[in-house]
Amino acid sequence: MTPIDPVDLTARLVRCPSVTPEEGGALVLLQDLLEGAGFTCTRVDRNGTSNLFARWGDKGAAKTFGFNGHTDVVPIGNPEDWTFDPFGAEIDGGFLYGRGSTDMKSGVAAFAAAAVDFVRGTPPDGSIILTITGDEEGDATDGTVALLDWMKDQGEQMDVCLVGEPTSPDFMGQMMKIGRRGSLSAWFTVQGQQGHSAYPHRALNPLPAMARLMDRLASHTLDEGTEHFDASTLAIVTIDTGNPATNVIPAQTRACVNIRFNDAHSGATLSDWLRDEAAKVDKAFGTTTSLKIKISGESFLTPPGALSDLVGAAVQAETNQVPELSTTGGTSDARFVKDHCPVVEFGLVGKRMHAVDERVEVAQVHQLKAIYTRILRSYFA
Repeated sequence: MTPIDPVDLTARLVRCPSVTPEEGGALVLLQDLLEGAGFTCTRVDRNGTSNLFARWGDKGAAKTFGFNGHTDVVPIGNPEDWTFDPFGAEIDGGFLYGRGSTDMKSGVAAFAAAAVDFVRGTPPDGSIILTITGDEEGDATDGTVALLDWMKDQGEQMDVCLVGEPTSPDFMGQMMKIGRRGSLSAWFTVQGQQGHSAYPHRALNPLPAMARLMDRLASHTLDEGTEHFDASTLAIVTIDTGNPATNVIPAQTRACVNIRFNDAHSGATLSDWLRDEAAKVDKAFGTTTSLKIKISGESFLTPPGALSDLVGAAVQAETNQVPELSTTGGTSDARFVKDHCPVVEFGLVGKRMHAVDERVEVAQVHQLKAIYTRILRSYFA
């Protein structure tokens, strides 16, 4: 039987306009492919979000390897800025162009193609599960989370999982992710009292309080890093007052910070610190600060061991590179999978993801399929 071409599959997926939360036909395409190869597929849609669960082999098999990925993509921006149609999947100069070509339809295509060809060749003594969501680039509340909730209800279990996100900054095989930092966003509203700027003693200006608060937060060293993580960071991402008048002291001002934190912290401890800092500033200035906090994910680590060794050996065999074990970068759906089973991430070079003229090197897509195939062979050997 003719092997699945991962580049052709990537192109077909790119032609599906699956900008979050639209499914765009991508999961339908994958379901048809997987069911044709003997996978049992279930659509696990929730609150308008499309998700696909696929399993080859018996439920509750002695060994079950899982892949996780997403087919939703970010918006294209101005289509006039693109060299090629963002959903055209044009190939030029050894690159396949299109939104999602790097992040991460090529990764999904590579592991789907590897899984299909693997079970068609020498059926393993075990099971393979694919969990594919249409809600990774959005709020991620009804994507992989919904799949894992459904799996728990159905008694479905992955023993280990590989997330196919782009992981290498510059060249193929450079890096795998064995954990991720946590992410927290906090919105501050400092309330004062409006008044005339010529009579500041008759008003309560919230801006000096906000400036002091933001300085305290940004000047604070959260930590110096831990064994497997870089130092935590806090970034002020916006300060908004919206006051067009030069002779009016505003009643309130707003700001937002984003914290990427390592395993020295939790979302709860950082939230307590933020509230404490705001209270200190309010006491000093007489203002009142309200605070809204969203914890997008806690930090986590899959300690180096059998899973990272398995993936690292396959990467080295196919690329002649020993991948660095990293916890850098933003968040991914691995932050949800880690509560289900051990998880690592490995995929393509990600420097063009989310950009205009997003593109993937064709040769690397074939290479990624080969790596995933080697991982499956070694796991079920």
